[in-house]
Amino acid sequence: MSQGEVLVIGGTSDARALCRQLDAAGVKYTLSVATPAGQQLAGEIAGEVRCGRMESAEIADWLRHHRTRWVIDASHPYAAIVSRNVVEACQRTGVTLSRYQRPEQLAGLTHPLLHRVKGIEQACRVAQRLGERVLLTTGSKDLAAWRAGLPNKTLLARVLPVADVMIQCVEAGFGVAEIFALCGPFSAEFNAAFYRQCQADVVITKSSGAEGGYQEKVQPCLDAGIPCIVIARPAALVTGDELLESQDAFAQRLARWLAA
Repeated sequence: MSQGEVLVIGGTSDARALCRQLDAAGVKYTLSVATPAGQQLAGEIAGEVRCGRMESAEIADWLRHHRTRWVIDASHPYAAIVSRNVVEACQRTGVTLSRYQRPEQLAGLTHPLLHRVKGIEQACRVAQRLGERVLLTTGSKDLAAWRAGLPNKTLLARVLPVADVMIQCVEAGFGVAEIFALCGPFSAEFNAAFYRQCQADVVITKSSGAEGGYQEKVQPCLDAGIPCIVIARPAALVTGDELLESQDAFAQRLARWLAA
C-alpha cells in the first residue's frame, strides 16, 4: 500500500486522532492540511503531510495520480467549501468517501441569552440590538464580513497566533487593542476571565463541539449574563454509513475497510 491510497483531509484535532488510529492499524496514508499552521499542529504522525489548499479539480487529479482508494474528510465542521470540493472530486473519480464530523454539544439547550442563527448575516442582525463590544470567536476567515455587517460596533477578534492571521486582522481593520491572538481550546474558567478582561457585551461563536471547547465558551456567557450568538453548522454532504460521528464509529469503518 502506498501513502496515497488513503487520504485524510483536515488540520483539526479530529483528523490527527483518526491518523493515530490509522497508525495503530499499520495503514499508510497522507494527511492533507491547508496551511503551515495545520502542518505544524499535525505533530508526530506516521503518515506523510501535504500542505496547501486544493480546488475540486486539483483534488481529483491528486486522487488519480496516487490511485487513492479511500478519502476521509475530517475537515472542520464549518469548512463547507472544502467538504464540497472533496465530494465533487470523489464523485468524479469514483473514490470512496467517508465524512468524519465531530458530535455537537448542548444541542438541546435553550436559554434567553442563547441565540442560534443560520449564518453571518442573521448573526449581525441579532448582534445589532445586543451590545457595543462584540467578541468574535469564529476564526479569521470571515473578519471582513463581520466588519461589513457590524460597522457601528466595536469588534474584538480572538484568533490563532500565526502571521497570516495577523495580516488578515489588520486588512479587515482590526487594531492592536481588538486582536487577541491565542491558541485554544480554553477552560470555562479561562473564558469567564477573558470575557471580563475584554469587556465583551456579546460573544459570537460556532457549534464546534467538545474539540473546539464549545461548552466552555457558551456556559460562562450564560453564567455572566452575556448574550451568546451561535452559528449553526452547515448540513453534512455525506450521509448514511459513511457519515461518522465518533472515533468509535471511525474504528468500525476502518475495520470494515481493512477487511474488504
